[in-house]
Amino acid sequence: MKDTTTGLRLVPQSAELAQAAGGALRLTTATPLDPVVPTTAVWLHRWAQETPDHVFLAERAGEGWREHSYAEVLAMVRAVAASLVARGLGPETPIAILSGNGIDHAVLSYAAQYAGVPTSPLAEQYSLIEEAQPRLDYAVRKLAPAMAFVSDAARFASALARPVFEGVEIVAVAPEGAPRPVTPFADLLAGEPGPELEAAHARVGPDTVAKILFTSGSSSDPKGVLTTQRMMCANQAQMLSVLPFLKDRPQRIVDWLPWNHVFGGSHNINMMLALGGTMTIDHGRPTAADFATSAANIRARGGTISFNVPVGFSMLVQAMETDRDLREAYFRDLDLIFYAGASLPQPVWTRLEEMAMEVRGRLPLMITSWGMTETAPAAIMLHEPIGRSGIIGVPLPGVEAKLIPDDAMRCELRVKGPNITPGYFRDPERTAAAFDAEGFLVTGDAVRFVDTADPARGLVFDGRVAEDFKLATGTWVQSGRLRLEALEALRGRVQDLVICGHDRGEIGLMIFPRPDQVHGGNTSQGAVIDPHLQASIEETLGQLAEAATGASRRISRALILAEPPSLKDGEVTDKGSLNVGRILSRRAALLERLYDNEDPALIRV
Repeated sequence: MKDTTTGLRLVPQSAELAQAAGGALRLTTATPLDPVVPTTAVWLHRWAQETPDHVFLAERAGEGWREHSYAEVLAMVRAVAASLVARGLGPETPIAILSGNGIDHAVLSYAAQYAGVPTSPLAEQYSLIEEAQPRLDYAVRKLAPAMAFVSDAARFASALARPVFEGVEIVAVAPEGAPRPVTPFADLLAGEPGPELEAAHARVGPDTVAKILFTSGSSSDPKGVLTTQRMMCANQAQMLSVLPFLKDRPQRIVDWLPWNHVFGGSHNINMMLALGGTMTIDHGRPTAADFATSAANIRARGGTISFNVPVGFSMLVQAMETDRDLREAYFRDLDLIFYAGASLPQPVWTRLEEMAMEVRGRLPLMITSWGMTETAPAAIMLHEPIGRSGIIGVPLPGVEAKLIPDDAMRCELRVKGPNITPGYFRDPERTAAAFDAEGFLVTGDAVRFVDTADPARGLVFDGRVAEDFKLATGTWVQSGRLRLEALEALRGRVQDLVICGHDRGEIGLMIFPRPDQVHGGNTSQGAVIDPHLQASIEETLGQLAEAATGASRRISRALILAEPPSLKDGEVTDKGSLNVGRILSRRAALLERLYDNEDPALIRV
């Protein structure tokens, strides 16, 4: 049906709820699943035949643009795949990709998928930040790759010099400045497809491992998530089943999201490939130093879909307030705004809608989904206009959600479906622990119904079950939900915060302040004493405490930390989220001070 608000073809949300054994609930959708292709190469061959001259991949190259059509990309993919097969690479010889997004990275990735060779894109900071290089060592030792790829050997020289790369073939687009012998990427592009390639490609099927994506390792060593062809192909079919308007015209995105994460590296680029769309690779990102690059790319290219994280949308809205050209370019052809990673602040949501009406006269569809690296990633998705942030929707076609209710009107979430990983790379123990007796992936996340009387209205994400804790009184604290509420209340003053209180009498906060909000304060053994900031935070926490419905919701104390979260000490994951367990253990002395009523830096409510 065509939605009157957005003018787009949408499928109404549906949900079928059934009671299962042991008090669990089963939630599915009645929407049928679109046909699923067996491998990503099917899409590439299709569009190279049907629209050979249409641009698939584009990126900045000096003052101009480097662009490659579907026919050109297929030819490059087959040439590189032939080179991989000629080297004897196969399912047991992964390729580690150290550098970030780029056309050559994409060609190598799809070539490896074509030939049945797994790739493992690793976070750039593992290689480029010296303090993070032990994580690189861990991943490379785990992978035991036959090949490692970088865009610029000189830029990655420090990483490539590490002993873990001894005996590994290094491939570089720009080989100059390498600390060890390097194969130019041009050599791989010179490969000659022949019978050996056709035989290798014929062996590639739905269960072939395409990627090994390492999790952020927030609670333990990173896990290598096995990503099969079936997972990636099914996930695109699942999303197109509920968003049929995406098939109505060629889609375009301008996207920076990193390919070592499943959102950018599987969800977004594969959507363009599945649809025969155009992927413009944005080498900017939502930081003070790099946002101008993203803005310039949006002005030049625009898009029909916009994928981003909430901080990216916030920066974009702020820039568009005074940049009319950027606003026009962004909204001119925009049908879909998709946010992930966290809830989109409602003021940002509202301003995006207002600007869309001003520029185009109608609203884009604004949605999110729930997923993990293990789910390829979308498993639950919102696919109707909702008008507000925070709702994640209903299971996608083919996904079955098991919901285990607790006493707080929320449910632990477990999922099963064709987009779910078969397990972790060379890690049978953690693979076994990841699934319950019925084969459902144990996600560790919690959800609740928007309306218990109407499950089709969807689910709301309700934090991580594993992050919840009990106070000394035995009262359970839902840490995830409380953290989001505190962040929203303290918005503009804090960078992030940690909810504390396990086996304590009260809930407390460790606060990482925004640097620009600390004015003239002094430090006391790791804590900031800034009277103005302390007074402002105390006032806000007092308001929250007055509105709290019980001890599980009442924050009674806080400490402003002087040192920001440390990447080298493992307090920040490669996704930029806080590693709470590591923070609490590394800053144990500050945790004790948080519960010392005589401490001069303590904010007491």
